Amino acid sequence: MTTLYGPAEIVIGMNEGVSRVKLFDGPLDMRWHHCATTSDFIADLFALPFQASRNDYREVRHNIGYLVNELIENAVKFREPGEIMIEASMDAGSFKVKVSNVVSTEIAESFRALLAEITVGDPGDLLIQRIEANAADPEASGSGLGLLTLMSDYGARLAWIFNPVDDGKRVHIETFATVPVILSQQ
Repeated sequence: MTTLYGPAEIVIGMNEGVSRVKLFDGPLDMRWHHCATTSDFIADLFALPFQASRNDYREVRHNIGYLVNELIENAVKFREPGEIMIEASMDAGSFKVKVSNVVSTEIAESFRALLAEITVGDPGDLLIQRIEANAADPEASGSGLGLLTLMSDYGARLAWIFNPVDDGKRVHIETFATVPVILSQQ
């Protein structure tokens, strides 16, 4: 059964004017540096129209890069073998991205439980609670700090679609995000 977490309006409209990047498994394996390289490329590409203002360019590039890097890192860290698809677009007021990958059913269930906790309430308050909990237990992992930081500090809106794969052992996850592109007054 397909399940949606987050606002449905975010998952609409990813088909027009979309740039796609696909990361494949291969002899080099996917590693962390692939996340940074890919997110830097996407951030550079989408920040180009803002070069007229150095400050706008830097802010847009940073915000897009941070968002995309966090989502790709999560996809690489928790994925089952296979490709990761990144789709991105920009309109007048926001940058949109979708990251798709496959995870095990166990990872999917853990992630659903995390989403049930971090998608309710104020992201800023939840972020502080998670930081305090992680400080008390340094061995804790999968706390959602990156996602909460995106929501709290970057104004990102996030949604996820979980769709079981036919083999019953894996789940296809699509992570949708949008972040405002606010320019300084010139």
